[in-house]
Amino acid sequence: MICGPTGIGKTSFAIALAKRFHGEIIGADSMQLFRRMDIGTAKPTSEERAAVTHHMVDVVEPDEHFDAEMFAGMAYAKVLELSQRGVLPFVVGGTGLYIKSLIHGLFETVKVDPEVRRRLKEEAAAKGGQHLYRRLVSCDPAAAARIHENDTYRIVRALEVFETSRTPLSARQRSHQFSGRRLRTLKIGLFMERADLYRRIDRRVDAMIRQGLLQEVEGLVGKGYSKDLKSMRSLGYRHMAEYLSGAAVWEEAVRTLKRDTRRYAKRQMTWFRADPEVVWLGPDDAEAAASLVSDFLLR
Repeated sequence: MICGPTGIGKTSFAIALAKRFHGEIIGADSMQLFRRMDIGTAKPTSEERAAVTHHMVDVVEPDEHFDAEMFAGMAYAKVLELSQRGVLPFVVGGTGLYIKSLIHGLFETVKVDPEVRRRLKEEAAAKGGQHLYRRLVSCDPAAAARIHENDTYRIVRALEVFETSRTPLSARQRSHQFSGRRLRTLKIGLFMERADLYRRIDRRVDAMIRQGLLQEVEGLVGKGYSKDLKSMRSLGYRHMAEYLSGAAVWEEAVRTLKRDTRRYAKRQMTWFRADPEVVWLGPDDAEAAASLVSDFLLR
C-alpha cells in the first residue's frame, strides 16, 4: 500500500517501485474511478499508464454510484488475480476508507427484500429524498449524521437495511469495526513538512488550471452532468462549477480550491497517522522503500 495526502507524489513513487518489483497498480482514489474526470482528479497520464498497468481507474460514469463496498469487492478480486499471475499488487491512493475496506472487508451485507427496495425508491421519486432522510434520522440517527440529505442512494440503502433486518445500519457497521483481516500488507505512507506540502498543493492547482480544469468541468456540464452529482461536488469540480454558474468570481474560486485541497490533505494525514502499521517515508526515499518491499517479500 502506498498512501498519503493528495499532491505528495504517490503515483510517481509507486510507478518506480512497481517497475522494480514486477508490479501493477490498483488505484485507491474515490475520484479517479470516474470516467471523463481526468484533470481535477490528477489521474495517471497515458505515459504513466503505459509504464505500469493501472487498475480501478475509469470504472464508472460521473452519474453512477460507487462506494467502499463496491471498491472492496472489485479491488480484492484484482489483488487475487495479480497474485495468482505472480504480479505484485501495489494499492495506491489517498482514500483511506477504500484501503481499509480492501484489507479488512466490510460487514456482512443484509439480503434486502426487493419489495422493500422498490417501495423506498418509489417513495423517493414521489416525495423526494429528504422525506426519506427525515425517516432515517428517526430510526438511525448515527447513519443519518454521515449521509448527506441529498444522497438518495445511501439513504435508501440505510433504510432498506433497517426495514429488512430491524437493525440500524450504523449498529452493524460498529459491530464489524474492521476486526478481520484478509490480506498481508506492507503499508508505506508518504509525508513532508506541512508548509512544503501546502506549497506543492497550490502549485498543483495552478497546473490543473493551466491544463484546462475549467474546460473539463464546462464539458461535463455541457454533456448533461448535473453540478449536484456527488462526483461534481468534489474538489475542483465544485469550485469550477460555482464559477461557471456565477456563484463565485474567478479569484475566489481558485483561492477556495487551494484552501479546501489543503484542508483535505490535512484530513488524509489525520486518517493515515492513526494507523500504527504505516511506515512513513519522504517522497524521495525510493531506496528505503525498495528495501522495505524486498524484506516484506522475503517474510
